[in-house]
Amino acid sequence: MRASVIQIAVNEDESVEARRRRVAAMVREQAGADLVVLPELWTTGAFAYEAFGSEAEPLEGPTYEAMAKAASDAGVWLHAGSIPERDPDGPLYNTSLVFSPSGDLAAAYRKIHRFGFDKGEAVLMGAGTELVTVRLPATTLGLSTCYDLRFPELFRGLVDAGAETLVVSAGWPERRRSHWTLLAQARAVENQAFVVACGTAGTHAAVPQAGHSIVVDPWGEVLARAGADEEVLTVEFDPGKVATTREQFPVLKDRMLGLQPPRRP
Repeated sequence: MRASVIQIAVNEDESVEARRRRVAAMVREQAGADLVVLPELWTTGAFAYEAFGSEAEPLEGPTYEAMAKAASDAGVWLHAGSIPERDPDGPLYNTSLVFSPSGDLAAAYRKIHRFGFDKGEAVLMGAGTELVTVRLPATTLGLSTCYDLRFPELFRGLVDAGAETLVVSAGWPERRRSHWTLLAQARAVENQAFVVACGTAGTHAAVPQAGHSIVVDPWGEVLARAGADEEVLTVEFDPGKVATTREQFPVLKDRMLGLQPPRRP
């Protein structure tokens, strides 16, 4: 399986419309890949809180249309990162979109864990409530977004739902880059799954981004890692390694907690 991780530079000197066109062209250049992954809130910037309201769009808005067409043109499964989604009947959401090679929407995931500690995203956006997996021909994706990476129970839930490849779309800050790498490897090891983690580069809202997108195998080995700047990270891996790893080292079978509700005394 070939994955292309597009680490987009989100800078304030480029309009949202121009970046949308540029990213669509980058997706088209990945024809031949099985999976293409974009980062979180790449249209606005994950820390550009003041732009969330003005740049929010309906689920089937301009980014949806551009990415659906790009996925179809390239013939790839496309995790199109996330957008600030405006629900006509509710709040804003940080919503990830996944398109099939025909350009059809395969899944939408509303970010469950919002970052900000009662500021920023945590108060400006609503929280998703559903775990989302997507079945590809070679593997099942489990979807997550940025701050979700700090909550292992979400990923264990995705694995219980059949996920074999955990996709993390992020706008992770440079000042906590060491956590990004550490947590990506931890999620891979503890769930015996591949982790494909795509972050942004550049600086937006005066927050330098970590970049360093990373792909990790079920043993925690780093298969590929990007640098700090905009980059397309391409890696090939065998999805069958998940089943082999879980068979050779069946740690998940020894779980004792979280399998059923605790008994009341």
